[in-house]
Amino acid sequence: MTDLDRIISLSRALGAPERDLVILAEGNTSIRTGPDRMLVKASGANLATAGPEDFVDVALSELIALVDVPETDDRSIAEAFSRLGAATGRRPSVEAMLHAICLHEGGASVIGHTHPVPVNALLCSEHAETLASVVIYPEQIVVLGRKALLIPYVDPGLSLARLVRDRLREHIAAQDAPPKVIYLANHGMFALGASAAEVLRITEMAVKVSRIMQAGLAIGALSPLTTHASDRIHEREDEQHRRAVLHGSEQLPAQ
Repeated sequence: MTDLDRIISLSRALGAPERDLVILAEGNTSIRTGPDRMLVKASGANLATAGPEDFVDVALSELIALVDVPETDDRSIAEAFSRLGAATGRRPSVEAMLHAICLHEGGASVIGHTHPVPVNALLCSEHAETLASVVIYPEQIVVLGRKALLIPYVDPGLSLARLVRDRLREHIAAQDAPPKVIYLANHGMFALGASAAEVLRITEMAVKVSRIMQAGLAIGALSPLTTHASDRIHEREDEQHRRAVLHGSEQLPAQ
């Protein structure tokens, strides 16, 4: 299976109506195809029906340069994206810069950005920080890790990419590892995976965690796991084995 096949399969899985992760042209995906190359969903393309023509091949370094150069503004972004899409007539998603940052600095090979209703219900509420920082049950740790990264709302595009770059560096320095999930307040989530299958698992687990949190909050106060319990689960041999088995499973569910 080629990288293009993988990203098409993931896109259609994330866009499947029964999963209710995105509608219309919401969300985007990307996959690293080389040291400095990625395929990223084109602006306006629908994940559920994504095909080969819906992805743009771009250089990570060119997008990262747009984020890093202080003189970059909306006009230079528009000109750069028009140039990137000139060969195919399809411009990359405005969030391609954020994908480049996550692939370059976040240690991922595949990215999936979605707007799941249960996740956004919390991200659009006063409980956004709870979703990102509170651990409520073991499987959450196995798939999502012990701490996600929460980004406050800013305009999608250049401003968001710059903020995520800075916060991602801080997270890695503090946690000694990149996050599996980046939650964007009032917006959605980014799943950072080593494979398309892992991106789907991360997304589905984030949805389940969000549903459990909502139910718990509706009943009363949440009863999260202690730091000791979380650390113990993270370090247990059987949980590490389960994580390794999941990590080695790259097969997406049949569509």
